[in-house]
Amino acid sequence: MPQPTMPDFSNNNNLIKRRKYLKLSYQYFVNHFISFLLIPIIATVAIQLARIGPDDIIATIKSFHYNPVQVLCSLFVLIFISTVYFMSKPRSVYLVDYSCYKPPITCRVPFSTFMEHSRLILKDNPKSVEFQMRILERSGLGEETSLPPAIHYIPPTPNMEAARGEAELVIFSAIDNLFAKTGLKPKDIDILIVNCSLFSPTPSLSAMVVNKYKLRSNIKSYNLSGMGCSAGLISIDLARDLLQVLPNSNAVVVSTEIITPNYYQGNERAMLLPNCLFRMGAAALLLSNKRREQKRAKYKLVHVVRTHKGSDDRAYRCVYEQEDPQGLVGINLSKDLMVIAAEALKSNITTMGPLVLPASEQLLFLFTLIGRKIFNPKWKPYIPDFKLAFEHFCIHAGGRAVIDELQKNLQLSAEHVEASRMTLHRFGNTSSSSLWYELSYIESKGRMKKGDRVWQIAFGSGFKCNSAVWKCNRNIKTPINGPWEDCIDRYPVHIPEVVKL
Repeated sequence: MPQPTMPDFSNNNNLIKRRKYLKLSYQYFVNHFISFLLIPIIATVAIQLARIGPDDIIATIKSFHYNPVQVLCSLFVLIFISTVYFMSKPRSVYLVDYSCYKPPITCRVPFSTFMEHSRLILKDNPKSVEFQMRILERSGLGEETSLPPAIHYIPPTPNMEAARGEAELVIFSAIDNLFAKTGLKPKDIDILIVNCSLFSPTPSLSAMVVNKYKLRSNIKSYNLSGMGCSAGLISIDLARDLLQVLPNSNAVVVSTEIITPNYYQGNERAMLLPNCLFRMGAAALLLSNKRREQKRAKYKLVHVVRTHKGSDDRAYRCVYEQEDPQGLVGINLSKDLMVIAAEALKSNITTMGPLVLPASEQLLFLFTLIGRKIFNPKWKPYIPDFKLAFEHFCIHAGGRAVIDELQKNLQLSAEHVEASRMTLHRFGNTSSSSLWYELSYIESKGRMKKGDRVWQIAFGSGFKCNSAVWKCNRNIKTPINGPWEDCIDRYPVHIPEVVKL
C-alpha cells in the first residue's frame, strides 16, 4: 500500500510570496507613475544642457530684451493670481488637543450589579431580565463601565434635576480638563458647539456652558440634538465650516450623551437593548485655524464625509425614540440595523475612497467595476485596501456586531480594531464621544507618530454614516492624565464570545 504523501506547502508559500511581491511592485509603480515618467524627461534635458556650453547659455540670456511695461504687467498678473490662490485656499483646521471624561469608581456597574438591579426593576417580567442577561453576555462590555448616579437607585430616578446633574458633571469635567491641557481661557473661545442626541433641555446645554464659564456675549454657540452617535463628526464638520469664514478663531466642541432620562424601564426587548450598551462619557475638543497653533496641535483635519440615508423609510426608523404600549419612552433598535449600517457605510466609502486611496487601488476598483458592467456581473466586487490609506482606524464602539461587521467589510486586522473593542470593553458605548476614547487609546499605547493618518467612522440615527480623516501633526507623547491612565497596561484583554453570568 503506498504511503500517503504530505502536500507540498512550500510551493503554496512561494506562490503567496510571489503574489505579494507582484502586488507590492504594482502598487509602487502605479503610485509613483509620474515620478517614473519624469525620470527620462529630466535625463533628456540634463543631457541637452550638458552639450551646451556656459557661454552659450549666458549669450542666450543676454539676447532677451526686457520691456518695462511687459515686466510690470507680468508682475501684476503674477501677484493677482497668487492673491486669488491664497484667498481661495481653505484655511487649515487643527485639533490642538482634546480631553475625555473619566467616570469615578462609584459610578461603575459590574455585571452582577446590573443584573441584580434588572431583576428588582423588572421583577414582574423575568423573560426581559433573561433577555438583558443574554445581551450583556455577548455585548463585549467589561466590568468597569459606568452609569450616572440616578440609574443606581432602585427604582431609578430619571428626573430633570438628575439629568442636568449628569450633564454638568460630564461636560464641565471634560472642559476643565481641556482648559488645563491647552491653557485655553474662556475669553479665547470664539465658537462653541455641544452635541447631545437625547437630552435637550431649555436653556440648552450650550447655554449651560456659556453660563458656567461666563463666555463672551458675541460667541457663536450651537446646540445639536437628535442626531445620534455620529453627531460628534457633524459637530466637527460644522466647526470646520465656521472656521473657514471666521479667521483667527478657536472652536470648542463638546460631544456627549446624557443617560439619566433615557434609561428604559419597560418590557419591550428592542427598547431594552440600549440599557445594556450605553454608558456615560463625554469629550471636549479644541479646534483652531490660528497659524501659531500649528506647531503644538496634535492633528490636522483633512476630510469630512457625511452620508444621510433618511430618505429611506426603513433607514429612518431603524433607531427610533418612541413610547411602548405602557407609555414608557425608549429607543427602539430595529433588527435591520446592521444591514442599513452596511448600506450607509458603502455609500460613505464610495465618496471617501477617491479622496484618500492611492492610485493603484482606485485603478483596480475601476477595472473591476468596468468588468462587472461589461463582461460578467457575477464577478466579485473589488474591496479597496484602506490599510494603504490609513495607519489607524477609530470605529464607533456602538456594539460588538458593529465592529465585527466593519472589520470584515474593510478587511481589517485585529490590531486595527483593537482601539474600538477595548473602548467598548472599558467604557461601553459612550455614543458620539466614543471615537475620542479610541484615539486616546492609540496614543496611550504609543502608536501615534507624526504623519500617521486616522480614519474615524461613526453611525447615527436618521440613518447616518459619517467619516473624518485626520493627519498627525507631530509625534504624540503618551498621555499622563487621560481616561486610560490607570488601566492601559492591562490592555488589550481577551474578550470571549460569551461571558457566562
